Amino acid sequence: MGEQRLSRATFLWGLSGIYCFAFVSLYVQIPGLYGREGILPAWKMMRFSGKGIWEQLKDSPTLLWLGPYLGLDTEMSMELICVLGALISLGALLFSCLRDSLVFLLLWIFYLSLYQVGQVFLYFQWDSLLLEVGFLAVLVAPLHALRWKTSVWNPHDGVTFWLIRWLLFRLMFASGVVKLTSRCPTWWGLTALTYHYETQCIPTPVAWYAHQLPVWFQKFSVVATYFIEIGVPWLFFLPFRRLHLFSFYSQALLQVLIIFTGNYNFFNLLTLVLCFSLLDDQHMPSVIKGKKIIQKEDHWDKYSLESRTAFTYHEFMQWLRTLTFPSIWIAAASLAWEILKAMYKSASVCGMFWKFWCSLQWVIFSCAAVAMFTVSLVPYTYIDFESNSQLWPEIRHVFNSVNRYQLANSYGLFRRMTGVGGRPEVVVEGSYDRKSWTEIEFMYKPGNISAPPPVIVPHQPRLDWQMWFAALGPHNQSPWFASFVHRLLQGNKEVIQLVQNNEALYPFQSHPPMYIRAQLYKYWFTEVDQSGQMSKNWWRRRHVEEFFPAVYLGDPFLDNVLSQHGLKDKPPPRRALDGPISSTLRLIREFLQPLPAPLLIHSFIFGILTLCILRVLTGVGSRPGAPKPRHEHSGERKKQKANSGQGEAAKSSGHGADTVHRKKNKKNEKS
Repeated sequence: MGEQRLSRATFLWGLSGIYCFAFVSLYVQIPGLYGREGILPAWKMMRFSGKGIWEQLKDSPTLLWLGPYLGLDTEMSMELICVLGALISLGALLFSCLRDSLVFLLLWIFYLSLYQVGQVFLYFQWDSLLLEVGFLAVLVAPLHALRWKTSVWNPHDGVTFWLIRWLLFRLMFASGVVKLTSRCPTWWGLTALTYHYETQCIPTPVAWYAHQLPVWFQKFSVVATYFIEIGVPWLFFLPFRRLHLFSFYSQALLQVLIIFTGNYNFFNLLTLVLCFSLLDDQHMPSVIKGKKIIQKEDHWDKYSLESRTAFTYHEFMQWLRTLTFPSIWIAAASLAWEILKAMYKSASVCGMFWKFWCSLQWVIFSCAAVAMFTVSLVPYTYIDFESNSQLWPEIRHVFNSVNRYQLANSYGLFRRMTGVGGRPEVVVEGSYDRKSWTEIEFMYKPGNISAPPPVIVPHQPRLDWQMWFAALGPHNQSPWFASFVHRLLQGNKEVIQLVQNNEALYPFQSHPPMYIRAQLYKYWFTEVDQSGQMSKNWWRRRHVEEFFPAVYLGDPFLDNVLSQHGLKDKPPPRRALDGPISSTLRLIREFLQPLPAPLLIHSFIFGILTLCILRVLTGVGSRPGAPKPRHEHSGERKKQKANSGQGEAAKSSGHGADTVHRKKNKKNEKS
């Protein structure tokens, strides 16, 4: 693979945007999720034990411990971190000088601080993935603070950027393997996608049309998914450029299709950013050309595909057990090759001082890359517990000591296909008299059968996501749901805004309901009938059972559930927050509160794209590529000195000598 300066710069540019979306998306949900009277108040995770500040940071690494020193409570401290994180990441998105190692370190610390108190609403795989990628970006990004000593280009850049490729391998390979190790009959029977589009958390309108595709095509799509997730990642480490390009486009195609059919916040965008580690500077696309597709009418519903897996579960596990350790050695050999290339580049730098400086950086970053690779082996071998048990105990000990920082994580999405007999959905209802009940519709999750699915990428409504998980089991497996019901009975405005941002659409805007209950339904996408007519509704549903009994404020059942999980504790006394920071945060909250989160994030995206287009049209700034290295080889420097010397001589001589020297300069330039 050739140079990856432009690929690396594009990766850092894309990661800056992901950070911006993540901070803005979480910011608008803080009052309802983590406020003093939110669903899961963050102050419960910040109980001061009388220890020193450094001991508290060691026990729970979060900057929220510093909030009282700024005159802020826990909720406002979280808002301050989100605002600063969004502004800094936006600056890094727009200005290349801010894509610095120290900037990405600060963004990683900010998101880790929020993750520590996020509880169940922030414990998603993409949050862990963002933290791991964010820490690796600290090693990948240049350190502009030492720019007077080193250039933006460094010989060790290929070593640190290799870690991104290794993370992409672990993410995709594990996501494919867990589908088969789970023994899910839909994945083994190749019928998973006949259920996936309607049972995923928040589908898009395109998912409805994808659900109508014939079964043979759905089965073919499952086989293609296995090929892309299990087979293609092995090509990441082979020294063939065309295989890397094939890997990039296959992985990108899968992520784009998922974005079209499902609202998975910033996860697929982040995976696309990781895919740039497969490209070199010679193949960074500048213009995406489209081909005209000629559609031919055919009766696809007449075709069928008879298929089955040609191996058993035990044969697959034996194959996995056989290849887990060889995959580690292949990756280690690839890393060793990158380290050797970096060593050669460091030795090729001219000048003893620069040679020593580059060699020192090579040693430090190579050791860091080897350490990160070694730590990541523990979560990677979770796909095969026998291989995990063969790791050295010292490696597991190191992993356990740094696990709180989310430096390396295990992945595996869509392990089992849920909703095979229908999509389970919790419908919350309110009443004033316990006789007539009114449904409380959410903004994003399915409820009203005639409402079309939304498009909210890259925003993640974390309450709607947890409602999807809550429907998969009884209510006692989701203790937060009782707190959610309690806040609705109280008429908490911050929690109501998580459900419905438009007060006119909330049925109990004038007065909170006296009673709240929840019913469990099964939802299915509507289908096109034999005549080709589409239904007026997007969904059809059937009542299954009661999910949560009817309760009221002071209800013994509700109080017992809240007390059992410590959700009825009184918040600490409210502080007088009159400082400049708290006043500024309140003004920002009042200004942004009326805006729906997707509209706010999409406005950010539109504004950023507009600025980038204007910069390209006006020629201001440069593309997100890497500048030329400051340290040149001795031969190139001699050519530059010779050309400059000829130019000076030409100026001091007559017209004829000037013409001769110009011809010589042209020959040198051509050579």
